[in-house]
Amino acid sequence: MFGMFLNFCVLLLLGVSGVYTDEVSLSVMEGDSLTLLSDVKINQKDRISWFCNGTRIAQISGDLSKTCTDVQCNEGNERFRDRLKLDLQTGSLTITHTTTEDSGEYELLIISSSSERIKRFSVSVIGLSGVGSGEVLVKEGDSVTVHTGVETSQHGKIRWYYNNTRIAEINGDQSKICTDVQCNEGTERFRDRLKLDHQTGSLTITHTTTVDAGVYHLQITGPNSEKIFNVAVRDAAAEIKELKAMSPKKGESVTLDPAGRNPNDVMRWYYNAVLMAEITGDQSQICAVDQCKERFRDRLELDHQTGALTVMNTKTSDSGLYKLQINRSGSRFSIRRIKSFSVSVTGSGLSSGAIAGISVGVVLPFVAVAVPAVIYSRKKRPPTYQSANQEVPQ
Repeated sequence: MFGMFLNFCVLLLLGVSGVYTDEVSLSVMEGDSLTLLSDVKINQKDRISWFCNGTRIAQISGDLSKTCTDVQCNEGNERFRDRLKLDLQTGSLTITHTTTEDSGEYELLIISSSSERIKRFSVSVIGLSGVGSGEVLVKEGDSVTVHTGVETSQHGKIRWYYNNTRIAEINGDQSKICTDVQCNEGTERFRDRLKLDHQTGSLTITHTTTVDAGVYHLQITGPNSEKIFNVAVRDAAAEIKELKAMSPKKGESVTLDPAGRNPNDVMRWYYNAVLMAEITGDQSQICAVDQCKERFRDRLELDHQTGALTVMNTKTSDSGLYKLQINRSGSRFSIRRIKSFSVSVTGSGLSSGAIAGISVGVVLPFVAVAVPAVIYSRKKRPPTYQSANQEVPQ
């Protein structure tokens, strides 16, 4: 394999025809999953190899006689520790539960009978800890909280600016509090989407859109200090949404799967605003409230590792909208995300062909196969769906 790769490098340096190169820059939030797309379909004579900073991390041959990821490719190398998934049809590579250490240069080498191609990916994983310049990447529709790290009572005044325009202010004695249009008449950029914490002065932006991306400037007086936060918003249209068509009949089980969970995530499942299940750290509970117990009565199972919720022995009355609220927090930023699942339980007498399938749709995909995205900046109207507020999802 090394000899083949060396030959390819020589061909590339010599500029031999048939060698094609592509370069893509991607950003993802720490904890999200990231898929590096090959944009090909493997045939039996193809060979695909993936490299991270020069080290082979995955390989697949067209006839599947040679397939490996991470430690299988290089003994003793456990950089990704079972976090790599290789698509056997396309050779695309998914990294789950990303960390800042996953940032770097990734190379895809495709060798076929007629051509050779290399595709480069420059990957940046942005940490929630806000190390460095204080950057955060959210998906359109998320709520994001930017933390001051102080108490308002200990300071004279806290002001927030967006691209040099004041958007929020609070005094230490709370004699003056304003957000958006209250601070600047005629300015309705955020349209009631700003929330100011009266205790800390931290600022929450709900129902984020791509036009909310930019530099947020925090100015604190008494004593004086300043902080800069760079918020990037990924266009929802850039996501590849994997919709599962499911038609559970009465009595069958249905699993609502968010496709993965970051260990630090706090997850809460709701049905019609009633709390069904919760995962916090290494603790989990199901049906802690009477309304849930009355409706589901020991028919729920919760996977603590993935966050998936299974409803067993379904009834037609179980049909409706299920929402998963995911909270992820860091020292500088907190992100809240909602995933929605629409479930329709049909009578057992109907055939599956006559049933309009259940649409289990991820409205705001989070740790699902979070497809890497180049950040878009085109204008978009604010989404009309419910997003991650402090209240229970309605």
